[in-house]
Amino acid sequence: MFLRREPVPFTFVAEADRFRSNVTPPPRESLSKTQLAARTLVGLTVVAGLVGSLLFGMPALQPHKAPEKSQQSQASEGR
Repeated sequence: MFLRREPVPFTFVAEADRFRSNVTPPPRESLSKTQLAARTLVGLTVVAGLVGSLLFGMPALQPHKAPEKSQQSQASEGR
């Protein structure tokens, strides 16, 4: 740590860099089977939605190709 050279009006601000808590957080609760299944189902639903939107959206992003009828063929049909 470094020492502060400027005066600090509050002692706890100066000591905040050195403070370490001796209180340990409580252990995390493990997920139940239903919670785990629900989270998995939600995740799969989101992924399936993204994949589906890509599958349905890709044809819309492709350049549209009109059926090619040249003017020559139309002119020859009229003769």
